[in-house]
Amino acid sequence: MYAKQYEITLPADYDMGIIRHRVATRGHALDDRPGLGLKAYLVRERGAAGSPVNQYAPFYLWQDIGAMSHFLVGGGGFQGIVADFGRPVVQHWTGVALEAGPARGAVPRAASRRLTPIPVGEPGDLAALFEREIAELEELSGRDGLHTAALAFDPRGWQLLRFALWEGEVQEGAADRYEVLHVSSPGLGAMGAGRLW
Repeated sequence: MYAKQYEITLPADYDMGIIRHRVATRGHALDDRPGLGLKAYLVRERGAAGSPVNQYAPFYLWQDIGAMSHFLVGGGGFQGIVADFGRPVVQHWTGVALEAGPARGAVPRAASRRLTPIPVGEPGDLAALFEREIAELEELSGRDGLHTAALAFDPRGWQLLRFALWEGEVQEGAADRYEVLHVSSPGLGAMGAGRLW
């Protein structure tokens, strides 16, 4: 599993109806994309759910890194983003664990993302940190309303990502919160669950 996200921060007076229309008319294009586990079409609106910005921030879980690379370089879809908004920075993380929640069959309406720095420590500390985070992800997977939860890390900036999709309200604190406009999940069921190594 490979996670990626790009954030397009928009002006404070931007009409977010434009993004909503974009997703409503184009979001289905990846509903059967080979190699894609899921794409969550996420937005944050300034002043809603504590967001300081208007933002379009799609989040992806890929089964196949080659398919992800093809999508970014010339395989359709991403070129529309570049044409309309310029080329955004694409954040990416290597997968650690994936869990299905009790609401996996429901349509997610909210998402949460927690990014935390991975501290420098003794040689065994990193493995111990990941064990704790995997255990927390497993606990999170039992919460009512959870659709899917993923844990991944960036070894360049040493950052840990926890991403979750929710049927209704986000059920965890200290996280960025998003509204989910659409989810394409052609390969989510085939991605399995639990620790990825």
